Amino acid sequence: MAKRAARDRFVVRPEEGQLTLADIDPGKTKGIRKPEAKAERSRDLARLLELQTRLYAENTRSLLLVLQGMDTSGKDGTITHVIGGINPLGVRITGFKAPTDEERKHDFLWRIRKALPQPGEIAIFNRSHYEDVLIARVKNLVPPSVWQKRYDEINRFEEQVTAAGTTIVKVCLHISFDEQRKRLLSRLLTLEKRWKFNPNDLEERSRWPEYQTAYDAALFRCSIKAAPWYVVPADKKWYRPDAFADKNEDTDGAASERPASDAPARRRRPIAARRRPAARHHRKPA
Repeated sequence: MAKRAARDRFVVRPEEGQLTLADIDPGKTKGIRKPEAKAERSRDLARLLELQTRLYAENTRSLLLVLQGMDTSGKDGTITHVIGGINPLGVRITGFKAPTDEERKHDFLWRIRKALPQPGEIAIFNRSHYEDVLIARVKNLVPPSVWQKRYDEINRFEEQVTAAGTTIVKVCLHISFDEQRKRLLSRLLTLEKRWKFNPNDLEERSRWPEYQTAYDAALFRCSIKAAPWYVVPADKKWYRPDAFADKNEDTDGAASERPASDAPARRRRPIAARRRPAARHHRKPA
């Protein structure tokens, strides 16, 4: 019960009025301390692995995890620490950046549809279709008349996806301006991390207010009943995976409560024998 109440505190509820990221403290940990988070994370990951097994055995539903956040907010790290606790052979990760020439010939959701999870599968979007109302808006890649229509298009799309049997969990990793500065400096000054540093990150940082406004609109306009948004404070790296694992208890909605051993027999290879799908990566926006 406490877990459910904790998760509810992260959800974006448009019916309660406009929520802005400025209203949320990115350093807040909801009363959780680091040692407690470590212990809870182990239990959460064990539960997630159990639910993943049931999801695969049932083979009728799927789970889509959508990760969004400013640069250095910890999307890659969250995937490494949290998703690393479940069977990677049942997970497909897709990174959405600048669309390819082929993708530009289609509507903005075309490439998203191609990456949706199959029954029994978990898919993770490291950035997503929301880039088309974030960077597209901030950098004027399309006219306002185009990106303004996309909120409703996204909502209809997500309602269709959930109606078809996919549970969508959308998480925005919320980092502060000062914390981003520290992490960018760490990347620049630490030899082992320098490969992560991209000069383009500084240009994106200069647009911080515009991005915050764009995120506020996306969270408010697209937190729907079928697929609500969760905002996770991400200044504390140790807290981020714990909070994210807490959100993913929503896997319960995607997996059958029936034990995997009781699931009907299927002529499929066991999950351990499947070849891991390759992650898709797209070029970073110019």
